[in-house]
Amino acid sequence: MDKPVVITSDSTCDLSEDLLKRFRIHTIPLTITLGDDTFLDGHGFTPLDMYARYRKDGILPKTSAPGVQEFLEFFSVFTDQGYSVVHLDISSELSNSYNAACLAADELRGVHVVDTRELSTGVGLLAIEGAECRDRGMSAAEIAQHLRSLTDKVQTSFVLDTLEYMWKGGRCSAVSALGANLLHLKPGLEMKDGKLGVYKKYRGNINTVYKQYVKERMMGRKIRPGHVFITESGEVDQAVLEEIYKIIRDTIPVQEIHHTLAGCTISTHCGPKCLGILFLEE
Repeated sequence: MDKPVVITSDSTCDLSEDLLKRFRIHTIPLTITLGDDTFLDGHGFTPLDMYARYRKDGILPKTSAPGVQEFLEFFSVFTDQGYSVVHLDISSELSNSYNAACLAADELRGVHVVDTRELSTGVGLLAIEGAECRDRGMSAAEIAQHLRSLTDKVQTSFVLDTLEYMWKGGRCSAVSALGANLLHLKPGLEMKDGKLGVYKKYRGNINTVYKQYVKERMMGRKIRPGHVFITESGEVDQAVLEEIYKIIRDTIPVQEIHHTLAGCTISTHCGPKCLGILFLEE
C-alpha cells in the first residue's frame, strides 16, 4: 500500500497563506539577510518593508537557500510520521535549493525532489497540481513524474517597471539600467530552459504596458482553465489589477484567478511594480 503523500516547496513558490492551507502545501523558507538583520522569506518582512529600507539606505538584502541539514530536518518531520514527500524547488539554474534538497533526500526514504525549472508562482502552479494529484490518490512517485512532465508547459513571465533593482543586485549592467530608464523601456522577462531572460522590451507608461503584456501573453495559447496567477511585487494600482482580471476573464473561461504578492527572494531582484501572469498550457 502506498504511503500518504505530503506536498512541499521552498518559499519561492509565492503562494498565499490561504492557498497553502487550502491545498495543504508545506514550505521551507529561504533566508533574507539585510545588514545585521536576518529574516525568513515570507515571515514578518515583506517586499514593501524591503523597498522602504532600500529607499532609506540604498541597501538590498541578500538571499540564501536552506542547507542540507535544514532540508533533512524539514523532510524528517513528515517521513518520521510515515509520509512520502514530493518536494518542488525553484529552478536549479537560479538557486542551490534544489541541489541541497536532493542531497538531503538521498539520506531519507520516500522523498522525491522536483526541479521545476521555474520561479515564483510558476513553482506554485506545479505545487497546486501536485496537491490535486495527491487528492486523486496518486502515489508520490507518480506525482513527481507527472510534475516533471509539466515543467515545459508552465508559462512564467513578468514585466518590470525598473531595472534598478536588477542592477543593484548584479543581474544587469548600469548602462543597461540607465538606458532602459532613459528610453522608458519596460523589459518583459520569461523563464526558458530554467533561466530568466528578456523576451521583449515594452515602451510607455507601466499601467498601459501591463495590459498590453497580459493580452500578448495569452493570445493564441491553449491555457488550462483551472488556475491562473496574477503575481506582483507590490505597489501595483488596484484599479489596474481589476482591469487585468477582466482581460483574463474575457479571454479564457478560467475557473480561478489568484492574486499573490511575490516574496522578498523574488522581489529583491525585480523591484516594485513588477507584474506577471502565470499559467499552465494544455
